Amino acid sequence: MPDLYQQLAQHLDKLPAGYPATESGVELRILKRLFTDEEARIAMGLTMLPEAPEAIAARLQVDAGDLAAALADMAHKGLIFRISKGGSHLYSAAQFVIGIWEYHLNDLDEELIRDVNEYLPQVMHKQWMQTDTKQLRVIPISQRVNAEMNITSYEMAEEIIRSQSKIVASPCICRKEHQMAGKGCDNPMEVCLSFGTGAYYYEQNGLGRAVDQAEALEILEEGRAAGLVLQPGNSKKPTNICMCCGCCCQVLKNLKNFPEPAAAVHTNYYARVDVEECVACGDCVERCHMDAIEIDETARVLETRCIGCGVCIDACPTGALQFHQKEKDALYEPPQNVFETYMNMAQERGLV
Repeated sequence: MPDLYQQLAQHLDKLPAGYPATESGVELRILKRLFTDEEARIAMGLTMLPEAPEAIAARLQVDAGDLAAALADMAHKGLIFRISKGGSHLYSAAQFVIGIWEYHLNDLDEELIRDVNEYLPQVMHKQWMQTDTKQLRVIPISQRVNAEMNITSYEMAEEIIRSQSKIVASPCICRKEHQMAGKGCDNPMEVCLSFGTGAYYYEQNGLGRAVDQAEALEILEEGRAAGLVLQPGNSKKPTNICMCCGCCCQVLKNLKNFPEPAAAVHTNYYARVDVEECVACGDCVERCHMDAIEIDETARVLETRCIGCGVCIDACPTGALQFHQKEKDALYEPPQNVFETYMNMAQERGLV
């Protein structure tokens, strides 16, 4: 029979985003660093459906009062998710990514960073490619999209932000952990935006600060000016926008190692070079996070590597790089909300 932490790992692997086993067992070392034995037992009693402590206690056959206190502590420690409404609290399981790992923004240490950096590349290769539906998608820098293109509101970061009533800005955990390991970059730090229930959770756990729409748009502009890739959650009503760099972001850094990154992301655009305008300055090559541009006499975009972020277009001094929208039958339409996203992922993994 598997030991307690093997059972917890198997439980997490049955959540939509998965938690695959490895030959080294690094996934078990991570769980042992984060969970006590009792917390592991409680976590295995939670599902992705938010529930009151009384319902969870009945399933676990424990005292509801004691469990409520334990659940509150686990939520504060970033081991599970909590929704608070009108003084009452509902709890659900948290996936490892996006979830438990990001919730440990404030208590990183060298051992956890080392283990997670060993593990996440394996998650990317084992889990990312296992489902057609990904947790994140790539949207373009909308200032550079041609007016003639039929760009929808869920592909415009500004419109996503303007539709939110609760926004929290947080430091990027990928950039922070790389800095702690002596491998960081100088890109802006506070560029992760959470919305809705996720924003409340981040604020209550001290993982970020509340901002209004105006400040969130200023943060967006800061990320755009720095050449960061915009990655919202993969739904029409995302619960977050990440602004990512290819040197630190665990998704982009590992995606870059794929032979054809464009086939592994949800994106509706790609860049193309007007050779008559290109002066082969190389600014686009320096900005590209996917090694998707080569320079000979002019720049050339490798479409199998281009993820349609538009960072190169923003950097081009002559306007030689332009966005192109994919053909209509190749356009990606994201799920309506995060619940549908996770249901799709679970179905594609054969979990439901």
